[in-house]
Amino acid sequence: MEGKVITSKKENAVIKENSKTKDLVLTALLTALVFVATKFINFQLPFSIHGGLIHLGNTMLFAAAVVFGGKKGAISGAFGMGLFDLVSGWAVWAPFTFVIRGVMGWVIGTIAHRKGNNGDSFKWNMLGILIGSVWMIIGYYFAEVIIYGNWYTPLTAIPGDITQIVIGIILGVPLITALKKTKVV
Repeated sequence: MEGKVITSKKENAVIKENSKTKDLVLTALLTALVFVATKFINFQLPFSIHGGLIHLGNTMLFAAAVVFGGKKGAISGAFGMGLFDLVSGWAVWAPFTFVIRGVMGWVIGTIAHRKGNNGDSFKWNMLGILIGSVWMIIGYYFAEVIIYGNWYTPLTAIPGDITQIVIGIILGVPLITALKKTKVV
């Protein structure tokens, strides 16, 4: 029996409960970080007819999804940015944002963790971010078609969406690299 650790059912239950609690707290923290980066670090593009909000929420969403996977990416993106819409005068956008950003986070995290990479492959991380970002642009385009009732006005938001993604990548990739090097993750 040397070297073998024996645990009771009670100890296993405590470990499992602590793990669930830690997972819940981490998911809530990631959601809060996405919300704060969206709400408090943003500016409006002057050339967009509607919307055109540039924010750092994508930076945090990219980091959450790549470092922690699709589930946490989906939850933090959907709830973090959906909550932003609700409290910032963009409530009509909230249902669209919830779905678009939830799927975006799931896609990024799922691709980044593909084949056991766990977000360690730059190639898979970037592929996830690019596919998730294309989904975001298409999703918001059709959301704007529904909201504004035409096919042309939503085109003015695309430059802002692309700018938001590029800024998210420029700031997010170094953040992801730094997080992956810590012992916390």
